[in-house]
Amino acid sequence: VQLRASGGGLVQTGGSLRLSCATSGGSFRRYDMGWFRQAPGKEREFVASIRYSSSGTYYDDSAKGRFTVSRDNAKAMVYLQMNDLKPEDSAVYYCVARAGGILSTIRQKEFYNYWGQGTQVTVSS
Repeated sequence: VQLRASGGGLVQTGGSLRLSCATSGGSFRRYDMGWFRQAPGKEREFVASIRYSSSGTYYDDSAKGRFTVSRDNAKAMVYLQMNDLKPEDSAVYYCVARAGGILSTIRQKEFYNYWGQGTQVTVSS
């Protein structure tokens, strides 16, 4: 499975960005999809994910109420709408996929098989 993230950029505090992730080479409908991020000098951390069946969405506490993850199975795309951005949201954002798995592991990076190349998000204060 190949993942290609796009949509990052430079935005001011309070602004919005929409990240997109195009997938190819796999059965998109079977994959849990998600987003992780990594800021310089920090661990890669969970942001949001959406179950393969679209039956549930999951967020880190830092993203709740501001970010929305969604997917379009017909286009094999996943999105991350980010609103009210803050400087601490600045990071490289990675699109990820996994072929199912138990729900309790959906926030853990070790359980994702496929990673995209990342897209930079910078929020200026």
